[in-house]
Amino acid sequence: MKIDPAQLIVRKADVGDVPLLVAYRMRYLTELQGEMDERYKLKLLEDLTRYFDRALTEGRFIAFYAELEERVVSFGGMVIKEIPGDIYKTMYLEGDILNMYTVPEARRQGVSSVILEALLDEAKKRGISKVALHTSKDGEKLYRKYHFTEPVYPYLERSIDTEK
Repeated sequence: MKIDPAQLIVRKADVGDVPLLVAYRMRYLTELQGEMDERYKLKLLEDLTRYFDRALTEGRFIAFYAELEERVVSFGGMVIKEIPGDIYKTMYLEGDILNMYTVPEARRQGVSSVILEALLDEAKKRGISKVALHTSKDGEKLYRKYHFTEPVYPYLERSIDTEK
């Protein structure tokens, strides 16, 4: 599939697009992590539907998708977080970009750049002062092109076992 990014139609997702957001999140997760058992998959579909519906309604999540000839070829979303202030500003908004996903046959043709630019433009409009993301090795070059860098301070994380 040959794609000219100028031919893409980029749309901002709204609550009516929740089924699309769920479907593309599932495609992303399946490609990244593999197949899941059917019972878990049904629960995840239910929880994702509830999450996207609520988060879009409350303005805590934004997403864009790109269409070519009425087919969605790429998707990206951003969780918006309110962070307590410091000596410079009383409050910050930060964004976490997640599940940037382009269908395999449309990759490496500038499609993800179009979605990333839409997310960054929206972040600027909303006063979001910092945007972060996790990247795969395949995506790292794209994000560095858009001036994503390692954080100044080390970023550490810890998983907490909530299953008892």
